[in-house]
Amino acid sequence: MPELPEVETVARTLRPHVQGRIIADAQVLRPTSQHPLSLPLQDLRGCRIADVVRRGKLLLLLLDPTEAEKTCVRGMQNLRLAVHLRMTGRLMTYAAKTSPGTHTRCILDLKALPAAAGGQAAAECGPAGGAGVPGAEDCLTSGERRLFFDDVRAFGTMLAGTPEMFARWPFWRELGPEPLDITEAAFAASIAAKRSAIKAVLLDQKMLAGVGNIYADESLFAAGIDPRRKGSELTRLQADRLLQCLRDVLLLSISQCGSSIRDYRDADGNVGAFQNTFAVYGRGGQKCKTCGSLLEKAKVAGRSTVFCPQCQH
Repeated sequence: MPELPEVETVARTLRPHVQGRIIADAQVLRPTSQHPLSLPLQDLRGCRIADVVRRGKLLLLLLDPTEAEKTCVRGMQNLRLAVHLRMTGRLMTYAAKTSPGTHTRCILDLKALPAAAGGQAAAECGPAGGAGVPGAEDCLTSGERRLFFDDVRAFGTMLAGTPEMFARWPFWRELGPEPLDITEAAFAASIAAKRSAIKAVLLDQKMLAGVGNIYADESLFAAGIDPRRKGSELTRLQADRLLQCLRDVLLLSISQCGSSIRDYRDADGNVGAFQNTFAVYGRGGQKCKTCGSLLEKAKVAGRSTVFCPQCQH
């Protein structure tokens, strides 16, 4: 599942493709890919995509509904479209009239603002490395684009709505603070109250938003902490070090466009590179890069976990 660095990379690479464009049409090809709490995606016609940001593992398209076709949508405040990529979700833009692929679940047809209103240039190329893209054209002859939400395993979902509507979504309502924003004091206090394994604490989206299996393993190794230790057993110094290591690992991964293990690609179709520097994740039975000991595997919080028995205590 894409974690914080991967979703942040998708947001950054998708932004130049869609920011400022108008949603001309929307199609939901698989009904379960539209969240039950969502506005019908068709109601977003006429909305302008103001920005693309991230919250935890969620991608957010911030919308300006001023020119929405539906009168009831025009008055909505802080309208946004959330995309939960889950296991295999992917967002990429293509030339107008590109046919959907086998795993395309939702389509947003986008058009540029008129040139007088600051629209984008007419000629724009499709995504790099378009091999295998069904019906993709080499280059646009207008400002029109198609945004595909592809999802092989179909676990992902899209939810359009206002903050009040999002508040009815338990996943959103219970999201914890961002690991790049939380203070050391708040992080230490949260850990001190947890008697579960520290890895389980890091994976709890109510505790921290956006951390998954990869970055929990990597940050615990960097901090020298055994993933099986109870959160309440950590000293304040260890908690501070863990938070700093977590931030360092996340930022390093973002700088390398995330980790591509199976299906992950950014919005340009490119893979990440952080998997090439994994210290422990997926390396069970191999030698520790620091001390040479064999890395051990265990199940922690129901998740496969790799750690060094010598470097992590």
